[in-house]
Amino acid sequence: MTASNAQAPSTLLTPVRVVGTLAFVSGQLPREQGELKYRGRVGDAVNLEDAESAAALSARACLAALERALGSRERIAAIVKLTGFVACTSEFTAQGKVIDAASRVFIDELGSTIGAHARSAIGVQQLPHGAPVEIELIVALREAA
Repeated sequence: MTASNAQAPSTLLTPVRVVGTLAFVSGQLPREQGELKYRGRVGDAVNLEDAESAAALSARACLAALERALGSRERIAAIVKLTGFVACTSEFTAQGKVIDAASRVFIDELGSTIGAHARSAIGVQQLPHGAPVEIELIVALREAA
C-alpha cells in the first residue's frame, strides 16, 4: 500500500490528527490511485464480495494515511477502535461481515497484538462520493524517539 492511496489533505480537515499518544484517522474511502474504486449501496449496486473488498481497501488507506503522517508504522502501538460505515439498503443486515474485511487487514498487516481492536459497524443511507464503505480509526502511538 502506498501513501498515494490515502485521501489527500484538505484545508478543512487532516487525514490524521495526532494528540499526545493517540492518532485519529479521518474516514477513508476505497480509493485506488486516488480514484474511488467502488460506488453504490451494498445490497443494491454493490454485492457483499465487492463491499468486503471496499472495506479492505479503505483499511489499507487508513494505514497509508498513518504512514504518511508518522513516517512509518513503527510508532503504532495498537489499533484501539475501528468505526466502519456501510452505505446499504434497509434490508441489508451484514454490516459486520463487510467490516470484518477491514479488521482482517489490521490483524494481517500488524499482527494480533497491535491489530486487534474494538469496533462498530454501522449501516447508513449514503456516504461521501457514493462510496459503499468508509473506515475511521483511533490508534495508540508509541512515544516519538
